[in-house]
Amino acid sequence: MTRWSSRQMKYVNERFQDGKNKEVVLMCIGITSGVGRLLFGRIADYMPGVKKVYLQVLSFFFIGLMSMMIPLCGVFGALIAVCLIMGLFDGCFISIMAPIAFELVGAQDVSQAIGFLLGFMSIPMTVGPPIAGLLRDKLGSYDVAFYLAGIPPLIGGAVLCFIPWIHSKKQREIGKTTGGEKMEKMLENQNSLLSSSPGIFKKESDSVI
Repeated sequence: MTRWSSRQMKYVNERFQDGKNKEVVLMCIGITSGVGRLLFGRIADYMPGVKKVYLQVLSFFFIGLMSMMIPLCGVFGALIAVCLIMGLFDGCFISIMAPIAFELVGAQDVSQAIGFLLGFMSIPMTVGPPIAGLLRDKLGSYDVAFYLAGIPPLIGGAVLCFIPWIHSKKQREIGKTTGGEKMEKMLENQNSLLSSSPGIFKKESDSVI
């Protein structure tokens, strides 16, 4: 939510100068973000394996779309509705992040995966506000900044659609490799038993004689 607060409040103050209780925008995002974490966290419990990625795709799509719709809001009520939806799917993004990392890399590497993810997230969160400020100074409004901010989530959601397919393909390759290794071990054990069986039969025949 912090990545939206300063930019949105400046935009609201410029666009709706006569409006009152403008801080309700941030409150709406915070409330629905909490609801989204509870709701989508429960929904993710019923989605098996890597299919949880599709919830992340949904959250990216709506976050990007709502960000691009903010400049189109002509009345304060429409902006509130957009922020409510954005907060809901922001909560979805936060709650699904760790389960997806666990499904993709396993329990041993999940902490490193989440650390890398948060590290990459810090780059646009740090660079984004100064760029939005520069666009505001050059163009006189935050409209272009909001339009541009909606593009990366849409692209990221499209890329995420391929993750389940790549993961299943990788699992099949690992399964084939593991199956081949098991077959080789079984053949080695069988050969060792066959090679040792003549000696066993010879000892038994000597003992009978």
